[in-house]
Amino acid sequence: MFEVPDWPGHLAGQHVDLRLTAEDGYSTQRSYSLASAPDGESVELTVQRVDDGEVSPYLTDELAVGDVVELRGPVGGWFVWRPEQKEPILLVAGGSGVVPLMAMIRMRRAVGSRTPFKLVYSVRSPEYQLFVPELRRDDPGLDKRYLYSRSTPPEWPRPPGRFTASDLSGAGWPPDFEPTCYVCGSTGFVETAAGLLVALGHHPGRIRTERFGPSG
Repeated sequence: MFEVPDWPGHLAGQHVDLRLTAEDGYSTQRSYSLASAPDGESVELTVQRVDDGEVSPYLTDELAVGDVVELRGPVGGWFVWRPEQKEPILLVAGGSGVVPLMAMIRMRRAVGSRTPFKLVYSVRSPEYQLFVPELRRDDPGLDKRYLYSRSTPPEWPRPPGRFTASDLSGAGWPPDFEPTCYVCGSTGFVETAAGLLVALGHHPGRIRTERFGPSG
């Protein structure tokens, strides 16, 4: 969690650019999705550690309370959810792609929205899931479906494997409900998920995507 004086506020789904500058003047920058709902001058980032990265090991292992980093943002205006949207929402996440979608879930909860949400969250195995305690909470109007590609919890009803059109049709909204679909994950995940949604009959104009690569 970062305290950002004069933060202009943000929309659920936006991201920031974070810059670190060394004493010798060398600087490097990475983009991180905002995990928090708009809340005054506080913003939350969820950082996945990359062992050989320049930025994430510092943020996860060395950054201490009171340290200062440079943030630019918020950035982005397409991959966002606004509380005035009343259509059903389908959130499709691959791995850490759940972060901006979590901001949407938190925003929905914060404003007391009754817009129905469905989350389809795909990870390699249970230990890769993010926000586990929070997503276990009862959240009326939010349906959650977890998919595992390599290993599952004991007695999980679905065997491990890549997600399929039947996963999305079973856990998502029918196309004639005209949901807005938000898909976030690696490039391969996003392209596959978006293609499956179109094949199921969802209009491409109602599918919003956000891709990410390794952000060390």
